[in-house]
Amino acid sequence: MSFKPDQVPDQASTVGKYRWTICALLFFATTINYLDRQVLSLLAPLLTKEFGWTNTDYANITATFQFVYAISMLFAGRVIDRMGTKRAFVLAIVVWSLGAIAHAYAIGIGTAVNSVFTTLGLAAVPVSIVGFMVGRAVLAIGEAGNFPAAIKATAEYFPKRERSFATGIFNSGANVGAILAPLSVPLIAEYWGWQAAFIAVGAVGFIWMGMWIWLYDTPERQRRLSAGELAYINSDTVAAPAATTAAAPKASWFKLLGYRQTWAFAFGKFMTDGVWWFFLFWLPKYMSAQYGLSGPDMVVPLAVLYSMTMIGSVGGGWFPTWFIDRGHSIYQGRMRAMFTIALFPLVVLAAQPLGYMGYWIPVILIGIGASAHQAWSANLFTTVSDMFPKHSVGSVVGIGGMAGGLGGVLLTKLGGALFDHYGALGHLETGYMIMFSICAVAYLVAWCVMKALVPAHREITDL
Repeated sequence: MSFKPDQVPDQASTVGKYRWTICALLFFATTINYLDRQVLSLLAPLLTKEFGWTNTDYANITATFQFVYAISMLFAGRVIDRMGTKRAFVLAIVVWSLGAIAHAYAIGIGTAVNSVFTTLGLAAVPVSIVGFMVGRAVLAIGEAGNFPAAIKATAEYFPKRERSFATGIFNSGANVGAILAPLSVPLIAEYWGWQAAFIAVGAVGFIWMGMWIWLYDTPERQRRLSAGELAYINSDTVAAPAATTAAAPKASWFKLLGYRQTWAFAFGKFMTDGVWWFFLFWLPKYMSAQYGLSGPDMVVPLAVLYSMTMIGSVGGGWFPTWFIDRGHSIYQGRMRAMFTIALFPLVVLAAQPLGYMGYWIPVILIGIGASAHQAWSANLFTTVSDMFPKHSVGSVVGIGGMAGGLGGVLLTKLGGALFDHYGALGHLETGYMIMFSICAVAYLVAWCVMKALVPAHREITDL
C-alpha cells in the first residue's frame, strides 16, 4: 500500500490513527513540562515578599533556568539521537520532575550549598536565591529533553504534510499547562503552602512516565500500528542509498553548523524563544506591579490569556496547509504562514499605552502576541524535520534550543535590569514599554533573516 505525500488528512485517516495516540502522549508531556515550569512565576509575588527579592534577584533565578536549559538543549538533542526517543524521554521526565519537587526544599538546599561555599572561602549567596537556582537548574536539565524528543517522535510517526499540525497539537500542551497552573497552583499554595505546590505538580510527571513506557515504541516495532499506517507514515521518506541503510550516521555539531538551514532555525529560536519565556515568567509580576493583583486575582486573566494561545498553537500548525492546498510547496506554504503569523505580535506595542484602560487590554493584546508565538513555534520546529533526516532532527533541535535559551537569558536579564532601574525612578511602565516593543518586532526580524538564509527549500541528503 502506498500514499502520495500530498494526500489530505481525511483520506489518510482510513489507514489507522495510532500516530495520534503518540501525539496525545506528547501533548500531555508538554502540558506537564509547562506546569512544572510556571509554578515559580505564579508564586513569584508571594516569594518576593517572603524572601525580599529584587527584580534582579528574580531575573537571576529565572536566567539560571534559561542558561542551563540552553546548554542542556545542545546535549539533549545529541543524547536523544543516540539513546532513542523512548528511553531518553523517560530520563528527561524523571530528572525534571525531581527538579520541580526540589524547589520545595530550596531553603535546605541553599543552606547546604552555602556551607560548601563558606568552606571553600567563596562569598555566600542568600540561601533562598541559591536554593531556587539549584532547583531551576535541575528542572532545566530535564525539561531540555522534552521538545527535541517530541519533535523526533513526530518525525518518526508523521509524514511531512501532517507534522506541523501534529506539532501544533502537542505544542498546545504548553498552553494547557499555562492555563492549569494558575487554576491550581495559587489554590494549593493558599491551603497547603507554597512547598506543596511544587511537590504536587512535580509528582504528576511520574504518572505520565508509566503511560509512555506502556504505549510508545518506534513505528517499525510498534505492534499497535497497522501495516497501512506504517506505509503512510513513511510515504514521503527519501530512500537512503543501500550502503547507508544499515546504520544511520550521527552528524557532528560542526557538520550540522555548516548548513544554512541549521543557522536559520537557530536564529529563529534565538529571536523568539525569549519572548515566550518573558510572557511566561514575568506576566504575574507585571500584573502584580502594575495593577496590584494577587495570586487568586490572576487566575481568570491568565487562564483567558493562555486559552487564547491554544488557538494559535493548533491553528498555526494547520495554517500552512491552506497555502499547500492552493499549490504552494511545503516550504513555501510554511514560510508564507510564518510571515503572516509574524505580523500579529505587533499588537503588543499597544499593550502599555492602552493599559490605563484596565488590565484586560494588555491581557488581550499580549494574549494575541503569545498566541502568535505558539503558531510560529509549531511551524519553526517543523522546518527541521522538513529538511533534515530523522536521525539528525534531535541534534538540530538541540542546537536551536540552545540558541533560544541564550536569547531567553539575555531578554530576562535585560528585563530585570530595566524594571529595577525604571522602578527606582518611579517609571516602571517605561521598562515594560521597552520590553513589549522588543517582543513585538522579534518575529519579523527572525523571519527576514531566516528567509535570507534559506530562500528556497533544499532537503539535506548528505548526512
